[in-house]
Amino acid sequence: MTATADLAIRMARATFNRALAEADLNAIGPLLAMNVVMVTGTDSAVISGRKAQLMAWKREFAAKERMIYTRTPETIEASPVEPIAMEHGHWRGVVAGVTQASGRYSAKWREVGGAWVIEAEIYLTLA
Repeated sequence: MTATADLAIRMARATFNRALAEADLNAIGPLLAMNVVMVTGTDSAVISGRKAQLMAWKREFAAKERMIYTRTPETIEASPVEPIAMEHGHWRGVVAGVTQASGRYSAKWREVGGAWVIEAEIYLTLA
């Protein structure tokens, strides 16, 4: 399961990154669990639930000079006893080609019906 989970989660993360770059809410929705929780990096705001997160991304996408976020996984560890995995990596936010913020993140994934979805993410802003 580990190699399969690793590849599937990396592909899902690439899809999420592409959706953020293209402001594609329809592509983001299926990657999020219904009860997904995100803790943002700078102010530790808690965004709880798929609907709330999609609304937050919709606001981000409407910004005149919007930041494009990219998450780059470094490690993915799948549980040998449950259909869950942890992803750790670094993120950055870019406006007009210039990095405005960056840091580290962790994401918990769960396999549901053969697809990996994000259950929780926490971000740390370092720059």
